[in-house]
Amino acid sequence: MADATLPVLDLSRLDAGPEAAAGFRADLRAATHDVGFFYLTGTGVPPELEARLHRAARDFFALPEADKLAIENVNSPHFRGYTRIGGERTQGRVDWREQIDIGPERAALDPETSPDYARLIGPNLWPQAQPELREVVSEWHDHLSGVARKLLRAWALALGAEESYFDEHFGEPSTLIKIVRYPGKDDPTPQQGVGAHKDSGVLTLLWVEPGKGGLQVQRDGEWVDAPAVPGAFVVNIGELLEYATQGYLIATNHRVISPTYPEDRISVPFFFNPALDARLPIIELPAELAAEARGVTQDPANPIHALYGENALKSRLRAHPDVAAIHHADLVARAGA
Repeated sequence: MADATLPVLDLSRLDAGPEAAAGFRADLRAATHDVGFFYLTGTGVPPELEARLHRAARDFFALPEADKLAIENVNSPHFRGYTRIGGERTQGRVDWREQIDIGPERAALDPETSPDYARLIGPNLWPQAQPELREVVSEWHDHLSGVARKLLRAWALALGAEESYFDEHFGEPSTLIKIVRYPGKDDPTPQQGVGAHKDSGVLTLLWVEPGKGGLQVQRDGEWVDAPAVPGAFVVNIGELLEYATQGYLIATNHRVISPTYPEDRISVPFFFNPALDARLPIIELPAELAAEARGVTQDPANPIHALYGENALKSRLRAHPDVAAIHHADLVARAGA
């Protein structure tokens, strides 16, 4: 960890007595005020579960193309299922990756009587050829939800709010797990695995295949490598937490550079966000913290909405224009009007 390019925090310090817990909260606040990214160790996620998830991801991407395309996301109005290589975009440019998107397992709502963002609610698409994927993803979801809640309670205290602040305002969380494979490229110049962007929600926990690089984080106008660290997650905050703190905490641009052929790379980001209909109120920061709040980033091309569902729908429509065109032509037409 000595050469880590991001701050390194140990979550187990929260259980090591009041002094250690206070130190962790101070470090957490500093890391996300200054950088917006950090490595997190001490999560208690079993290495055996990491190994099972890794194996399940490899097994999924090794399935015959017909099995993967049977659950292609163009068949899902809810942006679930498999996205083929080149099927997602960031800032209008093609991302060189394939993936499966998995969200909360819920029944779809009637779009005629529900808010636009409710179209994101619905069932997942699971590969019939790999029934074990659902089981390991469910376990992963439960473990990481616990880690996310623990972090958010620590953030609340670090920001001068009640420990239960996020629990009270989150509602039933909107989670998203993306199991991603970045194929190798043999082009002479780096390729866009995923383009520069900020996450639209509150919190992301990223697991990366051991020994693999490619993730880069923008610090002081420069791109800094953030390679995988054994036993650690890469954690970053999203635009909604920047909004709730009025820029005291910062959502940071990041990107992934494709590996060089014949290498490839597996990563599994876990997004932990409020209910789609939840609106995070602005946190009343202590005066000394409020004085360092920079205001919310103003980008006319990427407005930040207080209502999470509006942020999430904005991101999905942009990232998957084929799904949007097939299932949500009315929203596309309205956005272009």
